[in-house]
Amino acid sequence: MESPFEILSIGPDADEAEVERAFRRRVKEAHPDQGGSAREFRLVKAAYEEIKSADGNEEIEVSRESVEEQREQEGSRIEYLNFEVLGDYGWELDDDDLFEKASAENLDSTDYGRFLAEPGESLLEAAENRGFAWPYSCRGGACANCAVVVTEGELSMPVDHILPTEMVERGIQLSCNGVPVTDQMKVVYNVKHLPVLEELRLPPRSFEGAHLND
Repeated sequence: MESPFEILSIGPDADEAEVERAFRRRVKEAHPDQGGSAREFRLVKAAYEEIKSADGNEEIEVSRESVEEQREQEGSRIEYLNFEVLGDYGWELDDDDLFEKASAENLDSTDYGRFLAEPGESLLEAAENRGFAWPYSCRGGACANCAVVVTEGELSMPVDHILPTEMVERGIQLSCNGVPVTDQMKVVYNVKHLPVLEELRLPPRSFEGAHLND
């Protein structure tokens, strides 16, 4: 067993500001796209959440094995929204309550809902395996046809030949090979027609079997 403070490399008497700084540092180090691993990333997140939620007098510790077992049993819970419906309701991508507003509407399951991504599934695979036809084309991280905007949670994106860093920092990522590494995620899919992605898309029907590219 390791204490959350050991996982974040801080002392047990660290104040709130120190905890926040340590978490930001460690979560970057542990992210799979920065040379870390999904397991270490989840462990750092769990340690931070334990420290934030624990009573001041409560002894807390986090087990690597328990974090991994929980992830293997539960996967990642994905809440999704179709970008195409935003204009119909006057919503914007950066609305703080975007998903709350979507939940309050009687949207078709194609446009809004939740599903469970199994460990190891890419976001696109998880959607397809639950019966959804999300946009894609190359499946190799070389176009923006499968792009999503991640508003909460994290994807590990091992292959990305197309998105510049500034787009990734804005939450724009690829669903074809992006693997969820947090217990919960909120994503807006079908964002391929965003103006910033126009030159990064492949033309319709470039790949046999591609969905929703028209």
